[in-house]
Amino acid sequence: QVQLMESGGGSVQTGESLRLSCVISGDIYSSYCMAWFRQGPNNKRDGIARIRTGDGRPFYMESVKGRFTISLDHAKNTLFLQMDNLKPGDTNMYYCAASTVSSCTDYNSWGQGTQVTVSS
Repeated sequence: QVQLMESGGGSVQTGESLRLSCVISGDIYSSYCMAWFRQGPNNKRDGIARIRTGDGRPFYMESVKGRFTISLDHAKNTLFLQMDNLKPGDTNMYYCAASTVSSCTDYNSWGQGTQVTVSS
């Protein structure tokens, strides 16, 4: 398992941008996927973007598609989430996670989270 540490959260106005970072300690290729989650209804964490470590293929939840970009810098062992055109509804705690399952449906390594607050 890898260890994950997020940073980059903060408070911004509607329409502004933030870039979240997640430093990965360990073998990045021990995970099939890296992803960003945020807290959804009923305290369940919802995946908003994921990327396969092998081929870099991204996938986005509909609500962030076109505004958020996930990327993985193998040289720096860092996962990024570029968040543009932020809205108040994006206010949340954001977590990065790693999956050792090839289907990328089960995540077993988590960071501590970073808070994003968007005001109108």
